[in-house]
Amino acid sequence: MRSSLEKALRYGDILEVMYQAKDGSISKRKIRVLNLHGKTFTAYCFLRNSKRTFLIDQVLAVVPVREKETVIV
Repeated sequence: MRSSLEKALRYGDILEVMYQAKDGSISKRKIRVLNLHGKTFTAYCFLRNSKRTFLIDQVLAVVPVREKETVIV
């Protein structure tokens, strides 16, 4: 999981993550990783429209978001 986050940080990729909160609830979020700090990372969360801190161990899945190309005909 950490290597996916490091790669996203390096290239500025947007990720879609499944995240389990402390209360056990699971959410699907689009994020942009801003920093990695040991067991946590900071990211801009598009669901909450704010900067948030996440525990790496609570990330259940990571998928890069492929931005669609705009085609003008």
